[in-house]
Amino acid sequence: MDLGLKDKVAIIGGSSKGLGKACAMALAREGAKVTICARNETELQHTAEEIRSTYNTDVLALTVDLAVCDDVKRLVSETIGSFGRIDILVNNTGGPTPGSFFDLDDQAWELAFHRLLMYVVRICREAIPYMKKQGWGRIINDTSYTVKEPADRLVLSNVFRVGVISLAKTLSRELGKYNITVNNVCPGSFDTERIRQIFEERSANTGRPIDELRNELIETIPIKRMQKPEELADLVTFLASEKASGITGTTIQVDGGMIKGLF
Repeated sequence: MDLGLKDKVAIIGGSSKGLGKACAMALAREGAKVTICARNETELQHTAEEIRSTYNTDVLALTVDLAVCDDVKRLVSETIGSFGRIDILVNNTGGPTPGSFFDLDDQAWELAFHRLLMYVVRICREAIPYMKKQGWGRIINDTSYTVKEPADRLVLSNVFRVGVISLAKTLSRELGKYNITVNNVCPGSFDTERIRQIFEERSANTGRPIDELRNELIETIPIKRMQKPEELADLVTFLASEKASGITGTTIQVDGGMIKGLF
């Protein structure tokens, strides 16, 4: 299926590894030019070279902290400077510090607020005017299953990712007339560094072995396995395409069936 993404320009947040990297690779596979970003310069450049060598597409790699307003502005301005347009935003960041309510101080809350919610506000504010001008745009927010079913010891994710969902619904109603869609994807348990961090935190908190915690989680997933990042990336790539032009304001689970709720 031709998704019509050749020479489209995409910015993918937190894309040196994990789900963000998988999204960047999938978009590049379809012929998109990609801006990738992360705080770790070494990992970022390694990913950039992997994308270039695998798909022979243009890659702009920028070392940024998405919790910093000036870095977000630079991410957009340098993308425009290099490619002249922005068609697709994949808003993705690493998860915040795990913990229960009384484990987390003001500093942890402040950082999570800027990294999870204000980052999305800021980059949308910077990029949407370009999408409006060209009459086409796709915004996909990578959130978490916690927006539908709050998780124990992930209070920061539970709180701030819901704000992203509400923002997306609001923007989808404002931007539809400009042929700009705004959607959310909700990953469940993916085999990434993030899930390993969560297992380590829970193991330290409970004294239980990581393998035991992992197997216990897998038993709650109907498909009985952790998912691969590429499974999320394929959905993101579809939502970024012309084929998904009538889908906006939605929040789609990619969780192997683990969420029990109807909505």
